[in-house]
Amino acid sequence: MTEIRESTAIEGVYIAELQSHGDQRGRFTEIYRQEWFPQRSWDALQWSRSESQKGTLRGLHYHHHQVDYWHCGMGLMRVGLLDLRQGSPTRGQGQVIELNQEALAGVFIPVGVAHGFYAVTDLMLFYLVDRYYDNTDEFGVAWDDPDGELDWGVEGELILSERDRVNPRMRDIPAGELPE
Repeated sequence: MTEIRESTAIEGVYIAELQSHGDQRGRFTEIYRQEWFPQRSWDALQWSRSESQKGTLRGLHYHHHQVDYWHCGMGLMRVGLLDLRQGSPTRGQGQVIELNQEALAGVFIPVGVAHGFYAVTDLMLFYLVDRYYDNTDEFGVAWDDPDGELDWGVEGELILSERDRVNPRMRDIPAGELPE
């Protein structure tokens, strides 16, 4: 049976410890059930797949309206999370969670928690969101913000988008642009 546990570092982040059933033919894993996350009534509207080569770091990104649920389909990734929510008791707290194809876990990321990942190996990420893609609800914060204290365990040279190179530090984001 899948076990759902709340992060000890960031309120509202949940980790689904998925169960796999296998035999000589392969294995079957239930990746997501809406009932696992009753704290937010949401309709899963869009599944997406992201492929990244080893050394890529994407993020940190956050939304005012969108919830994400991530599952690593192939490879090894380190998910970086940073709570930006103004009213949250864990505001400013960061956490790094490893996901890989063998550990079989999913991460539920609530509105206002900045998220990104570092590809330790080539990887494939599947993610489910409750809003269709809308670039007006996508914001960024520096992946290496010292106030976030995220230990990505980066090895070698990073592959970063120009956008992610210039994201502001948390302290430089105007209060009106931070999620509640």
